[in-house]
Amino acid sequence: MHLEETPLRIGVFGLLGSGNLGNDGSLEALLVHLRAEYPHAVVDALCGGPRTVTARYGIPATRLHWYGGEYRTASRAGAIAGKGLGKLVDIARTAAWVRRHDAVIVPGMGVLEATLPLRPWGFPYALFLLCASGRLLRTPVALAGVGAAPIRSRPTRALLRWSARLATHRSFRDGPSRTAIRDLGVDTARDAVHPDLAFGLPAPAAARTPGTVCVGVMDFHGSNDDRHRAAAIHRRYLDGTTRLVRALAADGRPVRLLTGDTADRRVADAIRTTVASPLVTTAPVTSLTDLMRETAAADAVVATRYHNLICALRTSTPTLALGYAAKNDDLMRDWGLGAYTHPARTIDPDRLLVQLRELERNAPALRAQLAARNAKIGRELHGALTALTASLLPPPHRNDQQRPTLTCAGADREAP
Repeated sequence: MHLEETPLRIGVFGLLGSGNLGNDGSLEALLVHLRAEYPHAVVDALCGGPRTVTARYGIPATRLHWYGGEYRTASRAGAIAGKGLGKLVDIARTAAWVRRHDAVIVPGMGVLEATLPLRPWGFPYALFLLCASGRLLRTPVALAGVGAAPIRSRPTRALLRWSARLATHRSFRDGPSRTAIRDLGVDTARDAVHPDLAFGLPAPAAARTPGTVCVGVMDFHGSNDDRHRAAAIHRRYLDGTTRLVRALAADGRPVRLLTGDTADRRVADAIRTTVASPLVTTAPVTSLTDLMRETAAADAVVATRYHNLICALRTSTPTLALGYAAKNDDLMRDWGLGAYTHPARTIDPDRLLVQLRELERNAPALRAQLAARNAKIGRELHGALTALTASLLPPPHRNDQQRPTLTCAGADREAP
């Protein structure tokens, strides 16, 4: 790179580093692409967990919200005032951050959905500020491979509709997501659909442990529309999942409990305490690569979280989905596993066991089917990410370097 050239500045945005492994996996997949195609770009983040993002990925990061207690319930006058003031301060903070960049990318995640409890003045408001700032300051903002779903809450629907309209580039992780945004009145005719960005992560090799079943658990309380019955939904989900694990342990099957978010650990702890079997253990996972290593070693996977399913499919492991949203069922159908879905809200442990046994009987054919689908994923995602960066940035400069570097906080670091 010539010394007189100014390096590109690329921002990444979202609830990254906040404990959700799926969100962080999408960021990791994007960074792999940027390090290969734009090795001298300066990349930084505006995100939920800046310390984690900086420590894990080596890029500078700024806290998403000015008010530190944004995601805590505000009951006292001081907290309510702090949240209100924070909304005003974040207008200027977001605009100033956007102004410093040549482009901003929101990497994957379900940023245009409310399938889990969500307040409009939290992340939807932050996303709207980002997209509005990009349009006003002429900085392109891309929603790359994001998830979307129908939304009932009017304030949330309005904020996400305008976010989608104001974004420079949109692509979706599945067809129903694009349809949901089209139904909000957004013109999606030119918007691409491609596999979830997390499918771009390499699947690690792992020796299979015969008999092992991975059960991915979730701190599940229903969707944004289920707040009035959230406790009952959670009790039924926890009871059904616990009964499944108990039955597997009674059959002498090792069970590995998988999590996908910090909040899921208390569910895993509750199941392990109730079942009280040495065959039931919780896998220590801190990344999607860790999750994939666990699923690759299992005979079968039963999972709730969307990115737990992705990890299982990525390793070609026969998978049964405890679906909490349409996206889970759509993903399973896309991979030819539509018969192996079960509703997370109304778990029937007996029927779930029947489905699992059928899944395992068909395991050899299913593994071959999933491996064939995985062979296509890399090409599809490479094309999608190349199209994304081509729409936002000038063509990358090619040179004779053997190993690309990514500029971070004024210094270059070697990419893996």
